[in-house]
Amino acid sequence: MSHSHPGGPHELGQNFLVDRSTIAVIENLVAGTNGPIVELAAGDGAVTVPLGRSGRPITAVELDPGRARRLRRRTPEHVTVVNTDILRFTLPGTPHVLVGNLPFHLTTAVLKRVLGAHEWRTAVLLVQWEVARRRSGVGGATMLTAQWWPWYEFSLRQRVPARAFRPVPSVDGGLLVMRRREVPLVTTAGEEYRRFVRDVYTGRGRGLGEILERTGRIDRSALREWLRLEHVSTRSLPKELTAEQWASLWHRVTATSEGTDEGTPHRRRGGTTRSGRRGRNRNR
Repeated sequence: MSHSHPGGPHELGQNFLVDRSTIAVIENLVAGTNGPIVELAAGDGAVTVPLGRSGRPITAVELDPGRARRLRRRTPEHVTVVNTDILRFTLPGTPHVLVGNLPFHLTTAVLKRVLGAHEWRTAVLLVQWEVARRRSGVGGATMLTAQWWPWYEFSLRQRVPARAFRPVPSVDGGLLVMRRREVPLVTTAGEEYRRFVRDVYTGRGRGLGEILERTGRIDRSALREWLRLEHVSTRSLPKELTAEQWASLWHRVTATSEGTDEGTPHRRRGGTTRSGRRGRNRNR
């Protein structure tokens, strides 16, 4: 994306991938998938052109009209270049694979749109290093990751040094691979589940024991049983749970709710920590 293009200030700061070894890794990751490819933020085609040699249908999305024109001239007929904003582009309604070197400052906005789409199967995305680590659960999962874990697997492929980009950014990048689960860990109530995760991440308490009890969604005996079965400490933090533990917690919460009158959540018990002061979980 051009720094001089008037499409909007949110597009400034794009760093173009120039490192051939990283491009080769992306090629290999995509080669292990099937179906059409959609590339977000194609830029000058550093990834588009190599992927085009596979013969698979490719839709390359690029905001800058000059770069889009040049990319059309460089690619064969099975590559379609779309000149539009990646935040406004509508993903296909048929199965496809996503690829993209995302502008670092747009990563969260793009990921939210991508995770809410239904037809892509694998996404190979180059994002800021810390984002790649947190999204894949390294060092603790973010709320966004926990909200979508039942439906997607997140993995960190490798670190990409800042010198692999032009212009050189102030931070490294990371290759994040997201795959849609063939069998979701949670099969219903997606929006309700995501609200529950948000409530836990933003809830008050000095650990999961207090936080979960204060949500009012699970009674004390069911909570203690879940903590015991999952080998989770009452002082553990939301970011420390695995995808499977989040799913099992949700199953326990919904089972508890279904056991009450008309599915009404249990009333909250207590409202302070053992010391009598309110705490707040800040591990979002």
